[in-house]
Amino acid sequence: MITVNVDPNLTKYLIKAKISTDGVVEKPDVVGAIFGQTEGLLGDELDLRDLQKSGKIGRIEVEIDSKKGRTDGYVLIPSGLDQVESSILAASLETIDRIGPCKAKVEVETIEDVRIQKRHKIVERAEALYKRMSDSGKSVSESIVASVREEVEKGEIVTYGEDKLPAGPAVKDSDSIIVVEGRSDILNLLRYGIKNTIAVQGTNIPKTVQKLSKERTVTVFLDGDRGGDLILKEMLQVAEIDFVARAPPGTEVEELTYKQIVKALRYKTPIEQYLSMRGMSEELKELTEKAATESGQKQLKRGYDEAKSVVEIKAAKQEVEKKPDHSQITPEKEEPVPAQQILEEPEEVPGKVDLSNPRSIERKGTSLAKDKLTELYGKDGNMIGSYQVSEAVDRIQEAADGDTIITGGVISQRLIDVAFKQGIRNIYGAKLGHITKKPTEIRVISWERHI
Repeated sequence: MITVNVDPNLTKYLIKAKISTDGVVEKPDVVGAIFGQTEGLLGDELDLRDLQKSGKIGRIEVEIDSKKGRTDGYVLIPSGLDQVESSILAASLETIDRIGPCKAKVEVETIEDVRIQKRHKIVERAEALYKRMSDSGKSVSESIVASVREEVEKGEIVTYGEDKLPAGPAVKDSDSIIVVEGRSDILNLLRYGIKNTIAVQGTNIPKTVQKLSKERTVTVFLDGDRGGDLILKEMLQVAEIDFVARAPPGTEVEELTYKQIVKALRYKTPIEQYLSMRGMSEELKELTEKAATESGQKQLKRGYDEAKSVVEIKAAKQEVEKKPDHSQITPEKEEPVPAQQILEEPEEVPGKVDLSNPRSIERKGTSLAKDKLTELYGKDGNMIGSYQVSEAVDRIQEAADGDTIITGGVISQRLIDVAFKQGIRNIYGAKLGHITKKPTEIRVISWERHI
């Protein structure tokens, strides 16, 4: 293939002609034949020498090859003339019948419009440049959005507890928390509006998480790999878990989409059921024994405190009865005696609370706060059930004929909702959680504030 250097300001067309001779010739012979045999043929206006001097015809390029006593090749002539003049000039080349000492034949193959080729190149290059510019703009836009979103999410992460663990902003006030492995997991959950999260930062469970697990409803959201199993086993030994949610096998929480996260949390599994389904019999046995031991110790302590309270009241009553009655000496003066107030307090019976006496309810609430218990009572003041704070909501849903709840934990929105469904009319607790709605049929009272 012949490459021709043409002046882009002058060249419009490119004449391509095929030549063949019966003998061996060289390039100067071909050029000489073109100028010599076309001279005076087309008049002065189309004389090749004059056209080349004026720049309307470019440098003639010849490419030939000699084999077996014959010469074949091509000649290319750049033309700055118009279509008609270029066609006439091309036709004149076919009148050449001899090159050097040999007979020759010249045949014009094409007259190419150089500007069309340039247009094709311009279009192709423009498409490439536009695509590159579009891709670059799109990536910059996505990068800016991702960067801004990441900075906002990072700003929402707080440090919580003495271990300064990364956590979502709602972990301070939420009644339930989601425990994850690392900071990246919290960022991904924050991206989809889940803010009651805290990270353990490895398999060594911090004391902050251990303490929270005893006060809140805990869902452990684990990666779908062996690291998630290790964290779960460590949590079972040192903390209290209520539910387990897992990422799909082979994936991590930080990689999940919104749909995957919602699905995993919606179908979270109670810890006992999860261990049973996974065949973790040893862990299930240890968990059951641990819960039974703690429950027994708390019940024993509660019985001791109640018995001690009864003994103290009886002792106070006997002490008052020994004191002389001064009402006969000064009948006109009625001065309240602290011991008489003790006599007015009814004697508490284990398993029963005087629901008409606020002080009796408050004493019971204080006792339950120490043991982290929630108790359900009927209208007669008799106890229907006593539950751990972490499992009270679920257990109350199974109970019947309840009238009053006294809890040593936080009065949560979920507890109020369940109580309303069960027809419970009174809830007493040490502290109010984040309450967004309260039915008018339920009375909710805490030691901190009343609503």
